[in-house]
Amino acid sequence: MKIIFAGTPDFAVPSLQRLIDAHYDVCAVYTQPDRPAGRGRHAQFSPIKELALKHAIPVIQPLTLKTDEDLQILKSFEADLLVVVAYGMILPQSALDVPKLGCVNVHGSLLPRWRGAAPIQRALMQGDAKTGITIMRIVHKLDAGDMLHKEEYNIGVNDTSSDLHDKLAELGAIGLIKVLTNLAVGGVSAEPQDESLVTYAEKLTKAEAIIEWTQSASKLALKVRGLNAWPVAQTLYNGSVLRIWQAEALDIDSELKPGMVSVNHKNMDVATGKGLLRLHEVQLPGGKRMSTQAFLNAHDVNGALLG
Repeated sequence: MKIIFAGTPDFAVPSLQRLIDAHYDVCAVYTQPDRPAGRGRHAQFSPIKELALKHAIPVIQPLTLKTDEDLQILKSFEADLLVVVAYGMILPQSALDVPKLGCVNVHGSLLPRWRGAAPIQRALMQGDAKTGITIMRIVHKLDAGDMLHKEEYNIGVNDTSSDLHDKLAELGAIGLIKVLTNLAVGGVSAEPQDESLVTYAEKLTKAEAIIEWTQSASKLALKVRGLNAWPVAQTLYNGSVLRIWQAEALDIDSELKPGMVSVNHKNMDVATGKGLLRLHEVQLPGGKRMSTQAFLNAHDVNGALLG
């Protein structure tokens, strides 16, 4: 089976690595164009490009896949299947029609829940008990194709989006190999998505990082976990941005004004609309992430009002 792999970020790396390790014929890799990064604004390869070059796989980086030239190049590989994992580009129907066996996608949620750009983060922020990955057929509608396989994961009480990203990336690779194994013998069944159960995972914005202390501690704790590692929940302390990397909700009543800090036994608790939010790891501008114990050693925040 000749496979074209389309992907860009770290999330896609386990899937491509598994294909390589399983000796699938990956005839080409499509990835986003190199982007300038760092102080020198030098072109930076995507993680998928680096992996492909390491294994001498041809790398194609079109701006679109809509031109006749782009389509001719795609056709020239005579691939049986196109595998897409976080490619970052919507494929036109003309491209989807090229592979003999069609196109499949590894998506980071249990579809039809959380179609869209930020399924991992939205699942956490909404308080979902479980998440997972779905391998689906690609159609010309956002994450709406028939489902071929799912791998579930029970979300832990301390899991952050960073944790889930890595776990689901590995699950996606496992699920992908299962689907390809069944495809090879013609044994894949497709299940249509129930449109009545669809939810959408809107793209994250920096504006969402701002903590509103009038919300409940339980909701804010989910937000902190969901926004780790980007854009990271934040509030204001003495006019500076205080980033909150880790926190937990305490079901303890408080008469303090939302946003007011109380320090007890080296714990930093912040009053909310309901309950207290205990901060465990924070960061000030220009500084490193640190435990709140280390932060309290250098700052007298008892009675301070955040936000």
